[in-house]
Amino acid sequence: MTLDVQTLNQALLAGCGVLLVAILAVRGSVRLGLPSLLLYLLIGVGLGDAGLGVEFTDAELAHALGFAALVVILAEGGLTTNWGELRPVIRLGSSLATVGVAVSVGVMAVIAHVAFGMSWQLAVLLGAVTSPTDAAAVFSVLRRVPLPRRLSSTLEAESGLNDAPTVVLVTLVSAGGNHNALVFAGEVAGELALGIAIGLLVGYVGAWLMRRAALPASGLYPLAVLSLTLFAYASSALLHGSGFASVYVAALVLGNSELPHRAATRSFAEGMAWLAQIGLFVMLGLLVSPGRITWEHVGLAVAAGLVLTFVARPLSVLASAVAQPMPWRELAFVSWAGLRGAVPIVLATIPLSERVPDATRLFDIVFVMVVIYTLLTAPTLPRVARVLRVARRSEPRDLDVEAAPLERIAADLLMVTISPRSLMHGVEVGELRLPAGASVSLIVRDGSTLVPQTRTVLRHGDELLVVTPRKVREHTERRLRTVSLRGRLAQWLESDPRGGG
Repeated sequence: MTLDVQTLNQALLAGCGVLLVAILAVRGSVRLGLPSLLLYLLIGVGLGDAGLGVEFTDAELAHALGFAALVVILAEGGLTTNWGELRPVIRLGSSLATVGVAVSVGVMAVIAHVAFGMSWQLAVLLGAVTSPTDAAAVFSVLRRVPLPRRLSSTLEAESGLNDAPTVVLVTLVSAGGNHNALVFAGEVAGELALGIAIGLLVGYVGAWLMRRAALPASGLYPLAVLSLTLFAYASSALLHGSGFASVYVAALVLGNSELPHRAATRSFAEGMAWLAQIGLFVMLGLLVSPGRITWEHVGLAVAAGLVLTFVARPLSVLASAVAQPMPWRELAFVSWAGLRGAVPIVLATIPLSERVPDATRLFDIVFVMVVIYTLLTAPTLPRVARVLRVARRSEPRDLDVEAAPLERIAADLLMVTISPRSLMHGVEVGELRLPAGASVSLIVRDGSTLVPQTRTVLRHGDELLVVTPRKVREHTERRLRTVSLRGRLAQWLESDPRGGG
């Protein structure tokens, strides 16, 4: 018993140390413009057989833990996604997650079989595991890129939706069999449809129950909401539906419902998602053996990455844009911003656990490819956005808006920062002409606070606290951005918003 307790204490000490180092590493990754996953993977590799000698070779356990982590990450993505922003681009996001994935898998599979000499099974698996983008990788970098909402929402929708079909495809191909393309397509579509239906059912029923529940502590609400999303995944998986589609849809419904303590729920989900990402990436780093990676693996990884980046990804974006056309500049950025992260590496553990021939080789190639192309692509995204002229001009460069919910009165508190480029400088509070019910409640200027009057003049560097009813929040934000972009001229360039939305 003493030995067991001592071992537990040592494990807790090591685990907490790794966690703290990983959390502090986030700041460094943001400064370098790189997804934090690379640092976490490096920590895992350093702890493994090439570093401190921690052995971890259980592919089945890695597969199970990887899926569990992805479920939590997808749940957080759904809970924090604004459906109002996602809805206008849902057709393109869904098309990228289905048609785009199919095109990318097809292109990669053919080239891998013909040019790289891989068997058809391994070639299809290479295409399938490398086609989905990773939400954690994409948005850890895009937070620094001022994109219009339509573009960032498209990437968010794709990242949240494309895990489901690829997981089904990789699982079916890894299991083998003589299914033809039509049978594969039918099974994938059936599992997706069932997963979405279960997710909608759990989401709406769960939201109905949560609105009527009177739990004795506020901390129980986040636990209940996260449990509902996990219930959606588990029930769908047991019924042979797509658990990943189910958990994301259920979380999306719950996150956009009027639930008690929504702010606490989202904060809790975000913290759990960070914990899942750190644990996932460190574990995947442990699973890699640098001594096993040869120059052949590196060469194939570079070649596969070139095909994916410059052939498969652009073709998949073009094919997907048929569902919802976008300007070519935005499509070009979507193509370049398709960052891969933990998802391809986790998917590569499925053939490992199924003991598919050459699965270890596939895993090593995918790992090297993800690391190399994340290092090459991620730092260039801000520059590419500027070159393609898709970076938004009025936010956050001119106006930075953050929102916090005020649950008891169905309102939101907007925290607005007036940047040096904003034309809101010199505008009086009364000239903002916000919608009925919205008002500027406080101004923070040079470290001091002041309660504004109608004639108070706004200045560069001011931080405004704006209270707005939730039903006119979008109109309030739109009005603030219009004034920030046009200054006093917005008074005549936009109709009076006081009549409502």
